[in-house]
Amino acid sequence: MILSVSRRTDIPNYYSEWFFNRIKEGFLFVRNPMNFHQISEINIHPEVIDCIVFWTKNPLPMMGRLDELKEYNYYFQFTLTGYGNDVEKNIPNKKTEMIPIFQKLSSKIGKEKVIWRYDPIFFSDRYTVAYHLKAFTNIAEALKGYTDQCVISFVDIYSKNKKNMEKLLFRDLSDGEFRNFIKELSEIAIDNDFKLSSCAEEMDLIEYGIVHNCCIDKERIEKIVGCKLKGSKDKNQRKECGCVESIDIGTYNTCKNGCVYCYANDSEKSVETNFFKYDPTSPILCGCVEAEDKVNLRNVTSLKETQLSIFDR
Repeated sequence: MILSVSRRTDIPNYYSEWFFNRIKEGFLFVRNPMNFHQISEINIHPEVIDCIVFWTKNPLPMMGRLDELKEYNYYFQFTLTGYGNDVEKNIPNKKTEMIPIFQKLSSKIGKEKVIWRYDPIFFSDRYTVAYHLKAFTNIAEALKGYTDQCVISFVDIYSKNKKNMEKLLFRDLSDGEFRNFIKELSEIAIDNDFKLSSCAEEMDLIEYGIVHNCCIDKERIEKIVGCKLKGSKDKNQRKECGCVESIDIGTYNTCKNGCVYCYANDSEKSVETNFFKYDPTSPILCGCVEAEDKVNLRNVTSLKETQLSIFDR
């Protein structure tokens, strides 16, 4: 089983104490986002967890405790953009704080275990093509040698982020502007020795050397783990998503990063309400088991191939 920590919220940044408590206990509860009173109990002992994929904009709160994960395989999806606090409200200064944190994490666990995400990209009067190219270049040069891959995507508009995005006066590029932008990003990536890939995008950018990405990447995990996996595509994700199947342990409406493009939060008020419920000793994130809840043990097993085929010899 692969554990996603988490597409729904920034657990490394805000809830790492809860996560490490769950590692010690060997299990956790996940509430079904589509059925509030349905809860799954998940076994997270090392023998069934093939890999943990962390998603974060700031892993600093957990970096001093990574030794507690010595029995697990893992890697980080680290989002680092050029946006200011008008877009990413609660993220520390990128140049003076976040880039050094990225470099420190990579030096500690290896560059193949820290993926740089420059996403989602949107354009506005402030965040122009020129702005993004400058920001991307500056970050890329600082991260050269600290990662082997950068993932990009372009903002999707949902009901949850539409009003916030409209306030930023975001705009679309013409086809020519877009292709020139992509071409320059690709050249910057080449200059700084990492692969550029796209996340859940329909467009084909292979002519620019940009391949479709798998954020929960079966091939990368197999290299980290050292054996083949038998997992298939995650059916719960969009058709453009190439991620292998995983279990996400996060809770919507709990991320305090304050990003205006976020699709995982309904409002700041909903986040504050749920954060008030946070108990690092609870088996469930930002809540507790209620009388009406039904807890079911989810059957989880390792995805590792235990037998070699003739092609592996």
